[in-house]
Amino acid sequence: MKENIFSGLEDLGFDNIDEVDIFNKKKEEEKENSQEKKEDDPRNLLYDASATCPVCGNKFQAKAVKSSAYRRQKNDSDLFVRYALINPYFYEVWICNACGYSAMKQDFDKIRDYQIELIQEKIAPKWQGRRYPEVYDVEIAIERYKLALLNSVVMESKTSRKALTCLRIAWMYRLQLDNKNEQLFLKQALEGFNDAYMNEDFPICGMDKYTVMYLIGELNRRTGAIDEANLWFSKLITTPNVPQKIKDLARDQRDVIKEETSKVETSEDSTEETKKSGFFSRFFK
Repeated sequence: MKENIFSGLEDLGFDNIDEVDIFNKKKEEEKENSQEKKEDDPRNLLYDASATCPVCGNKFQAKAVKSSAYRRQKNDSDLFVRYALINPYFYEVWICNACGYSAMKQDFDKIRDYQIELIQEKIAPKWQGRRYPEVYDVEIAIERYKLALLNSVVMESKTSRKALTCLRIAWMYRLQLDNKNEQLFLKQALEGFNDAYMNEDFPICGMDKYTVMYLIGELNRRTGAIDEANLWFSKLITTPNVPQKIKDLARDQRDVIKEETSKVETSEDSTEETKKSGFFSRFFK
C-alpha cells in the first residue's frame, strides 16, 4: 500500500487524506493526455481564414493550418517538406465556391482585370460547386491543386506559377506512392521551370536564381535526364558566389548520381557475365 505521508493529522480533523498527491502528478498527466488528444484531432490544428473572391466578390471562409501546428519531419531533395501532425500542403489552395476561381493562397489576390474576365468566361459558367469536409486528405488536395492549375492555364498565368502547382501535385502523388503520376507532373514542372529560368525575372516563386538552378537539376535527375542533371549541378558547384548550402546540395545529388550509376554498371556487368557463363556452359557440360 501507498504510505500515508500525512499520518498524525487525524486528531486535527484531517482524515481520508492518505491518497493525496502533493505534486499533482495525476493532474499533470491528465493535462498531457488532454493536450495529446487535441493534437491528434486535425480539426484543432485548423482555423478559418476570411477571404474575398477577387473575381465575383463572394466572401467565404478558407481552411488554414495554425502556425503552431507545423511539425517538420524531413526534407526531400526536390524541396518537398514532410510534416507530422497535419500536412499544410493540403490547405494551400483556396477556392471560391461561388464562381470556381481557385489559386494557391499566396497568389489568390494576384489577378489582373483581363484574367478576371477569362475566369468569368471560361470557369464560372461550368462551375458546379463543391462541398469539402472539414479536414482534407491527399485526394482532396490533388483535386484542389488540379483546379488551381486549370485556373492558371485559363487565365494565362506565369509559367512559373503553373510549374510550381505541377510540382505540388507531383508531391501529393508521391505521398500516395503513385510513381507514374508523380513522374508525369515532375516532367511538367521541369518544363515550366526551365522556361521560367530563361524568361522570367528572379525571384521565381520565392526562389533565387541558384535555388531554381538546383531544383531544375534535381528534377532532371528524378525524371531520368542524368547528363542534364549533372550539367546543372556542376554549374552550381563551379560558379562563384553560389551559397554554400546550395553547393552542398548539388554535391550531394551529384554523388547520388555517381552511386546509382555505379550500381547500374555493376548490375549490367553481372548480367553480362551470367550470359557468358551460360553460353560457354553449353559446350563444356
